Amino acid sequence: MTATRPDTTGHFQSHYIPNTTDEQAEMLAALGIVSIDQLFIDIPDEYRNPTLELPAPLSELEIQRELGGMAAKNRPLGSGPSFLGAGSYDHFIPSIIKPLITRGEFITAYTPYQAEASQGTLQVIYEFQTLICNLYGMEVANAGMYDGATSLAEAVLMACRVAKREKVALVDTVSPAYSAVIHTYCQSQDIAVETVSPSNVVLDDETACLVLQYPNYFGNIEDMQNLIDVAHAQGALAVVSTDPTAMGMFQTPGHYGADIVTGDGQPLGIPSSFGGPFVGLFATKQEYIRQMPSRLSGRTVDKNGKTGYVLTLQTREQHIRRERATSNICTNEALYALASTIYLAAMGKQGLRQVAELCYHKAHYAAAKIGELPGYSLPIDGPFFQEFVVQCPSAPADINKKLMEQNILGGLDVSERVPNGMLLCVTEMSSRDDINALVAALSEFK
Repeated sequence: MTATRPDTTGHFQSHYIPNTTDEQAEMLAALGIVSIDQLFIDIPDEYRNPTLELPAPLSELEIQRELGGMAAKNRPLGSGPSFLGAGSYDHFIPSIIKPLITRGEFITAYTPYQAEASQGTLQVIYEFQTLICNLYGMEVANAGMYDGATSLAEAVLMACRVAKREKVALVDTVSPAYSAVIHTYCQSQDIAVETVSPSNVVLDDETACLVLQYPNYFGNIEDMQNLIDVAHAQGALAVVSTDPTAMGMFQTPGHYGADIVTGDGQPLGIPSSFGGPFVGLFATKQEYIRQMPSRLSGRTVDKNGKTGYVLTLQTREQHIRRERATSNICTNEALYALASTIYLAAMGKQGLRQVAELCYHKAHYAAAKIGELPGYSLPIDGPFFQEFVVQCPSAPADINKKLMEQNILGGLDVSERVPNGMLLCVTEMSSRDDINALVAALSEFK
């Protein structure tokens, strides 16, 4: 069955839209137009129904062979050492996660509008919210966002609503990918975004929030307490994007008085894949709950006194008046929120702390070894977590090409910020032999 078929007027009529030709004519008359094409008059003709230059169709066997050949060109993450991070990390994923998230009742579930038919999903979301609150030291968390970037951008918009101001101070050590999303969100809202240095943060009484990353884009731990105090001194909110793994050994953003905390749940049992999909984390203070985007699952009791779960808060435009909606995020990443929930439950406090300590110590071991190599240096001082910048004697792109010849996935080229800079990531997945192999390979460049 095809998705569309031509009607008697030459237009395309969908099989899946439940109205007749007469009903369509009635609706067009009410709009004062004569054809559906007039609804799309703003789209130039050449883009409205372009001819697609597609190859001839293939059989299932031929498609499998073609796709298999394309997939064979990839370098699987687990086929060798990897030192690439910058937002997507190679962490151990407990084997319990996949068989649970692929159960039919979870993998096929959608938004739990009907509480009576969605108790399992709502309970998972409730437990996910609770775990994120505990992880970040905050009072309330939502049901999940798309990813870390959109979570942070939504937090900026929320801060502007709370503070009733329209200027944002963005620390220049925030991920450039996250910064780009913030600028995109803000430009359509007429919100001004100013970039500031963490060593010289100057705010005024028009600043809605100060946006930080913890650890920052380069893996360094900044003075959270001082930066948050600076924001609060000007009546601005502190918005902090936080790596959840780091919370296994560092103080929470809530400890420092952060107002809104976001992050990406990818390190919590979610594979890197090809950069997604992930799940966004979002937590805030109780007093700001009415301005929080997404959904909130709550626990209650029914008329028989039995525990039940409901959607306590829904602030999307399809649930309330459009002008009062706090977000147009149309879904949450419920399946990966489940994966993160299982991960945190399986690891527990001690497991998460062990992972964090392994990342920390292995990264420092690697940094010390590389720093001893002729021509290499560590240009950024201060404490760091699992990532650090190395200044190389040659262009990082050339070095990474040579590393790949030895099946080593090198770091991210950050030469636009640090001359010949490479951002390396070391997690619990990196063995001593992996690190020593990297050091030996780097020593060939002088």
